[in-house]
Amino acid sequence: MKNQEHSGPLVEVYNAQSPQEIAAHYDAWAGAYDKDMSQAGYRHPSVAVALLARHLQTGAAPILDAGAGTGLVGSWLEILGYPTVDGLDISKGMLEVAAAKGGYRNLHCLALGNDLPFNDGAYQGVISTGVFTTGHVGTEALPELARITASGGTLVITVKETLWTENFAAAVADDDKLALIAMTEPYVSMPEDAATAPSRAVVLQRA
Repeated sequence: MKNQEHSGPLVEVYNAQSPQEIAAHYDAWAGAYDKDMSQAGYRHPSVAVALLARHLQTGAAPILDAGAGTGLVGSWLEILGYPTVDGLDISKGMLEVAAAKGGYRNLHCLALGNDLPFNDGAYQGVISTGVFTTGHVGTEALPELARITASGGTLVITVKETLWTENFAAAVADDDKLALIAMTEPYVSMPEDAATAPSRAVVLQRA
């Protein structure tokens, strides 16, 4: 059944039937994405950046922004004292916007849930906002994110509450490489969009 909660670009993205279709919708949305999300009161980037700053030592490098989109996170991390940030996203159009903002060392057009071309333990921190949600990415992406995070490193991930309760919490508990060290209460990521369902942000530490 198609998602009928939202209108405009969001419903198109949520209704997409393949990664290629998701990427195409985000490509088309890239130019208006920042304005649209600002009007919706989008909270995920600020919540996740705050948690990363609380749990990962200032200056830790490099950090991966997994699902970087238009680069809402990258410049904030630089301001907070994280000098080296890479980004990946499924949408070339979104990454072009991110590249124009600066704040990233490298940007990669990649889909989460597949093998990633990074070495084991390549990143001291991973941040992922708005990715683990309706029609996007599920628990299949966790093992690779854990693999590329250094021992003792930090992962901050926002997760749709329905996904968290259905299988994400269990997947974290069952992964001996990840420990849950902090978690927000459920919150609405876009308070100006009445159709938005709650999410939460979780902080994981790599064993």
